[in-house]
Amino acid sequence: MGAEAKLAEMGISVPEVVPPVAAYVPTVRSGNLVFTAGQLPARDGEMLAIGKVGGAVTQEQGYDCARQCALNALAAVKAEIGSLDAITRIVKVGVFVASTPDFTGQPQVANGASELLAEVFGDAGKHARSAVGVPVLPLDVPVEVELVVEVG
Repeated sequence: MGAEAKLAEMGISVPEVVPPVAAYVPTVRSGNLVFTAGQLPARDGEMLAIGKVGGAVTQEQGYDCARQCALNALAAVKAEIGSLDAITRIVKVGVFVASTPDFTGQPQVANGASELLAEVFGDAGKHARSAVGVPVLPLDVPVEVELVVEVG
């Protein structure tokens, strides 16, 4: 089953590409790799959460934000290549978690992105990943996700 059909089976529609908030483009393609800009947890024009994980934002909310960020990154890739079915591999996922100094659950938050990608792409969704705690992210969101994908 292709990625587009799998998302439909999961009841998930790929959103429109979130417009950049500064001077950059949503994706850059180099050969068979597509790199996304960092994607924020926007859904229907609103951020899912504001604040730091471990503070105003729970780990579970951070997980949901990471999942939405990954979906937004897939939307950017789809806009670049036409169909998610052209993705042959998720290569790398970078997850930035704005968190309180004592919060150490960044990997569990990042699983929101990783588990979505594995569910949609199966073995091709298994990827290298960084999950990094940072003091602040744009617009005071708790999570930002970027992808590197290989396309056929």
